[in-house]
Amino acid sequence: MPTPPQTIQLSWTDPTTQEPREPLLTLPVTFGRFLDQMPAIIQGQPVSRMVLLHPRVSRYHALIEWVNGRPVLTDQNTSNGTFVNGARQQRCELAVGDRIQLGEVIIQVQQIPNAQSSPSSTSSAPTSYSAETIYPGVSPASAPPPLNEPRPTPQALSARSTPQPSFPPATFWESQVVSIQALTQSGYFTPGQDEVSYAALGAGLGSYIWIDYLRIGGVKPYQIIALGTQDKPYAKYKQLCLNSQIPLHERLRSNSDSCPDNIWGWPSYAIRESWRAFQKGDVPTSIGLMWQVFAEPTFAETYTPRADNVFDSIDREARRIGWPDIYRYGSIRCVRKTDDGRYAIAYSKGSGEYGYVVAKYVHLATGYPGIRFLKHLQDYRDRHQDAKSVVNAYERHDHVYEHLIQHGGKVVVQGRGIVASRILQRLDEVRRTSRQNVEVIHLMRSPKRFNEGNRYGQAQRLVKNNWEFQPFNWPKACWGGDLRDVLENASPEERKKLLKDWGGTTTADRKDWQELVTRGLEQKWYRLLFGCVQSVCSKICNLQVGYGEVGAAGIQQFTQEANFIVDATGLSAAVTENPLLKDLIERYQLPLIDKKSLQVSNEFEMTALTSADTLSRQAPGRMYAAGVTTLGGPYAAVDSFLGLQYSALRSVQHLAEINAEGLKPLSVTRSFSQWLRWVNNQTP
Repeated sequence: MPTPPQTIQLSWTDPTTQEPREPLLTLPVTFGRFLDQMPAIIQGQPVSRMVLLHPRVSRYHALIEWVNGRPVLTDQNTSNGTFVNGARQQRCELAVGDRIQLGEVIIQVQQIPNAQSSPSSTSSAPTSYSAETIYPGVSPASAPPPLNEPRPTPQALSARSTPQPSFPPATFWESQVVSIQALTQSGYFTPGQDEVSYAALGAGLGSYIWIDYLRIGGVKPYQIIALGTQDKPYAKYKQLCLNSQIPLHERLRSNSDSCPDNIWGWPSYAIRESWRAFQKGDVPTSIGLMWQVFAEPTFAETYTPRADNVFDSIDREARRIGWPDIYRYGSIRCVRKTDDGRYAIAYSKGSGEYGYVVAKYVHLATGYPGIRFLKHLQDYRDRHQDAKSVVNAYERHDHVYEHLIQHGGKVVVQGRGIVASRILQRLDEVRRTSRQNVEVIHLMRSPKRFNEGNRYGQAQRLVKNNWEFQPFNWPKACWGGDLRDVLENASPEERKKLLKDWGGTTTADRKDWQELVTRGLEQKWYRLLFGCVQSVCSKICNLQVGYGEVGAAGIQQFTQEANFIVDATGLSAAVTENPLLKDLIERYQLPLIDKKSLQVSNEFEMTALTSADTLSRQAPGRMYAAGVTTLGGPYAAVDSFLGLQYSALRSVQHLAEINAEGLKPLSVTRSFSQWLRWVNNQTP
């Protein structure tokens, strides 16, 4: 019988996307900052190459290989060194639980499977990513395949069943309903200690807002658990903002009505910022902010809050509601119904430790499943193993601007939404401050004339220079306008048509962005091209973008050279790209909207997952969802702050109606008294 490949399971947080990674990797494994500096083959064996984009990680930093029956780590003579359990090491053996530090990246050894065991004995282990390269922001399913193996087709990828992890065991993983007695006997579950009424899965902004409303409704911290891998509820959102070139002093893509730290939304961020300016004696700024809010969006641009003000306010509210006591670190493996009408959540605690949490009411807010890449750009990265020349706007790509500051260059931008607007603004800042020759080629699929903006009724969006604009009032219109009632009462087919009419790729109706485009066209450092990209290839130091434009003589082929391509087409919203959601969908045959989104009720309940109680006559458990995974349901702007607030309010209100434990209805009296407690920073 042939010897199975030697493997090692590691876990770390991706320094680019802040996403947790727990791959089971085939040895040898290399770590470094640049793909082309790490060997692809060592002693005839293909190498699993891990890219860590951190400034203190060397181009080729460390190697883990199999030596005399043990995994051995070797530092590649780096200046910053490699540390194991806090001690600098040049070469050492690894054991389960060891903590490897490369720069600021901490990698934990989770599991060292027995290389001599038979394949049948390891059938429940995680899928091994042989000879894989982990690109920043790209999940293993979409990363390049092992060497000398063909890349699977999208159809083959979508047809794969979710691989079974090493934990939980098969008796849990393969069941639809699990026994509480079996959980207790497993040693990973302590009755009472690991039981709560409410569990929020994700521990991001959606979870935080839902828990905030539960706490305002009277639920105590010991009745709630928030499971996630980052203790700050805005950590992932903040990283995406920084990656897409929104520093803390810049303004977010959100309006003044969105206050995730305050159920009333008053005083708004605009009023708070105006008051701070007034206290500092800056009366003109204070008055200007108030005028902006009063006159928006007809006579003034919509007010948008500064990123640091929003994050600081969320920190204050998180402390007030007891978030540190509610949050529990955990990488969630899967969720199963229990035989007493609740839900069991299997999760990894890190360091090879695992556990179960059992809750009656579960809230899923996992955010965007991943970063979306245009196919031709992903093909280029797969083929050339070049993650520096072709980047996504949502992954860390500061090296692009650093290069332009030093040398100038040409950048192709794809996408014409709000992210593309911010990238264009950043490129203009580089051009003006560095005084280098920076040229921007904006490649769009097709032109959009001034009278071709999306229509709904008598309303039509403004189009200028092929950009379609709308003010930052979309979430507000969905919340308080008639759009909400229309969508809630519509049939699935009607909803699909309404969202198509209301949707489309737009950017904010901001005067400075519109003037930037006009100025760029006049000064000729910004050019608009139209067409579909046919191929991207590398020629010496430049990229060559081949694209076709439809004209009177048919499709005409063109070639455009550039130093970098920035994909600003957004994030992926397909729920099947999230392993946790994919497992739930497959296990319980959940209905989807257009094969992309979870189907929820007007209360955002996943009714197909209502947990039947087989042991008593108590009310069944409920599961709710929020965020982009519910797109196509009863609310349009689901991925906005107001969208997360609205879904949380509806689901918590529904829980109060069914007399969920410890939760009181949000009456007028309770709302006012709880708002006063917020004003005085008192716990709910």
